[in-house]
Amino acid sequence: MVKCLWNHDDAAQITEGVEELVYRSNLIGSDRSICNWGGGNTSMKTFEKDFRGREIEVMWVKGSGSDLATMKANNFTGLKMEDIRPLIERAEMPDEEMVAYLAHCMIDSGHPRASIETLLHAFLPFKHVDHTHPDAIISICCADNGKEIAKEIYGDRFVWVPYIRPGFTLSKMIAEGVRNNPRAELVLMEKHGLVTWGETSKESYEKTLSIINEAEDYIQRMINEDTIFGGQKYIPLPESDRLNVLSEVMPIIRGAVSKENKMILSYDDSTSVHQFVNSENARNLSQIGAACPDHLVHTKRTPLYIDWDPQMDNIETLKTRIVEGINDFKEEYTKYFNRNKNKDDQMFEAAPRVILIPGIGMVNTGKTLVMAKVSGALYHRAIAVMKGATSLGAFVSLSENESYNVEYWPLELYKLTLAPPELEFSRKVAFITGGAGGIGSKTARRLVSEGAHVVIADLNMEGAQKIASELNEAVGEGRAHAIKMDVTSESQVKAAFEKSALTYGGIDIIVNNAGLATSSPFDETSIDEWNLNINVLGTGYFLVAREAFKQMKKQGIGGNMVFVGSKNSLYAGKNVTAYSSAKALETHLARCIATEGGEYGIRVNSVLPDAVLQGSAIWDSSWREERAAAYGIKADELEEHYRKRTTLQVNIFPEDIAEAIAFFASSKAEKTTGCMLTVDGGVPAAFTR
Repeated sequence: MVKCLWNHDDAAQITEGVEELVYRSNLIGSDRSICNWGGGNTSMKTFEKDFRGREIEVMWVKGSGSDLATMKANNFTGLKMEDIRPLIERAEMPDEEMVAYLAHCMIDSGHPRASIETLLHAFLPFKHVDHTHPDAIISICCADNGKEIAKEIYGDRFVWVPYIRPGFTLSKMIAEGVRNNPRAELVLMEKHGLVTWGETSKESYEKTLSIINEAEDYIQRMINEDTIFGGQKYIPLPESDRLNVLSEVMPIIRGAVSKENKMILSYDDSTSVHQFVNSENARNLSQIGAACPDHLVHTKRTPLYIDWDPQMDNIETLKTRIVEGINDFKEEYTKYFNRNKNKDDQMFEAAPRVILIPGIGMVNTGKTLVMAKVSGALYHRAIAVMKGATSLGAFVSLSENESYNVEYWPLELYKLTLAPPELEFSRKVAFITGGAGGIGSKTARRLVSEGAHVVIADLNMEGAQKIASELNEAVGEGRAHAIKMDVTSESQVKAAFEKSALTYGGIDIIVNNAGLATSSPFDETSIDEWNLNINVLGTGYFLVAREAFKQMKKQGIGGNMVFVGSKNSLYAGKNVTAYSSAKALETHLARCIATEGGEYGIRVNSVLPDAVLQGSAIWDSSWREERAAAYGIKADELEEHYRKRTTLQVNIFPEDIAEAIAFFASSKAEKTTGCMLTVDGGVPAAFTR
């Protein structure tokens, strides 16, 4: 049952007018069992002063491309009712003409474009109107006997409208249906959703909830959990086994769905997903079609269902069936597009948005982690609808052509144009070692600023979490993920890449940056000091690169590694034999990997900085005193010493190195591998030769 979230004290503080609508809309949108992400719309009619000071009736309606849960006053559009009301006398009105007409009705040209369903609200003679997609209501609207069920629940208090795509005709049908039924309290839109209303914002909200709960109560009495979806067919694997399988197959999925455009992945193995995906009827039900038109852009008409028996088949069989399934899905989607396309239509990415795997759960794809999770959240709604609909009768959906005309509907596609353009590192995942340090954190910020998702790996987990939290707060949920990792531990490195696969589906960019430094005269260099440098700067870089290489090969979509070496990779520094030797090892290791990576589209390059003192844990250690002593100067004179020895007379900062890393990781360097780039201000002794 949906709960009433109306707070009298909060509501009493709200200014009359559009802020009332914001409050109600946010309450409705906060419960996804009432309203889909990005879907539904709300309105209110009130009186405002126009630019001449005249009082006019205005309808405020949700603007296109916004989400009820988070929208604010500036996401609503104000339209003049005196211009809209006469439209109901028309017999028909094409979508393009309707959109153009409504643009002239706006009280402010700076407002967002009005909702596709604006006229639905305008033609109803009520001050407040809500259009939602509640699971319980759509269960009725997507049942083959839905109209009969509605009569049992609501008697003669409802208007039933057969499926028709939103627009002028649907809006007029709803208005006429309500006008012809004086007892009407709601409209049920076949295969679509619910319309309710009230004279106050609170009345409209409470009516929406009461109507939903009547349906919910009826459906709950009809559900038999033991036989839902035909009963259980497969047993879910234990959680640890599921995660092991997922960490193996998600890079394969990511590679298969990313041949045209890279995708970010998420997974969901919740109880409701398992109840559906492991059921007897899951395969057939999942292929009937979408539970709601609003789902189509984010879930496509159907998911990909993988025929795999978790108790009988092995993981190699699963890998094969995933690749075959994704290829078959793309081929069938292309045929679907060609069967239904209109002139000038351009096909979307053909890869599935929802992948169902018995015993494992659901994998979702999207251009960002947020959008992958939106696909998953919407399919949760589809599962809930199918559960309700099959408890009442048989689940029905839009026809293939109806689905296509929603998915490729110009008015729906307009919402997608509101998204900002994709950036250089959009859809890419970067794994940064030493990510909490000066160079690592600046690199994370630099890559995220151009669209990347980043894994910040560091021994300093508190520091890594701090950077990740700052990035997520600045650019959005899920863009950064912190992992504690010791690069010298093979098990920890493997576990970190498994976790990265579970978090984003795989990786595209590796920044091998973790570091330390020690200083001793050669004859005083202990075996412990030697081993420490080689373990961290040599073995550590090897382990990270090796696991990255494996995952990149598994994805099959190329990859990019950037090693952060040092001026000392080329220059034999004084009293730094262990450090310089390890740094030389790094850059040669990078070249060796580059020779093997080319055939897989894996590029490997090195950036060689010098004396990056800011934000560095290395330079805050004894290393500063040791290097100063080697040059016969005081520690506080180091920065000036390093500046003066450069031909450009400059100091080097973490952001300078981050910029070089971003270059190598970008498309600007797509034909460069096995290269070294010095970023040291020009130290002649370290010039490459």
